[in-house]
Amino acid sequence: MNILKSAACAIAFIPALIAVGASAGELSVESRYKAEIRTEPVAGVYNKAWYNYRTDIAEADKELTSDLRRATDREDTNDAWDEFYAEIVDADKDYVKAMRKQGYQVGRVTLLARVF
Repeated sequence: MNILKSAACAIAFIPALIAVGASAGELSVESRYKAEIRTEPVAGVYNKAWYNYRTDIAEADKELTSDLRRATDREDTNDAWDEFYAEIVDADKDYVKAMRKQGYQVGRVTLLARVF
């Protein structure tokens, strides 16, 4: 019975994946990493921490573009995306830490689906 519930949840989640930019039920590398970037500040507060976060993301994006332009093979491309992902995760951690210091509760929901 649990397998059926899991399958039903996974099937219900597929349209959401497609809406985010998935192709054939799987997110592209770009969509997967770009989905990690915050589009709105925590609690709607536009402060120094938010602008620092956006600056960090812009710098990571600029570096990614440069690295991808110079990539000569698949390994270089993967390294560029991995570095970009590490930078956006680091920027998010710094942002969350700054907002928590200011007394804001920061939460994020991440949905993962595995289709068998």
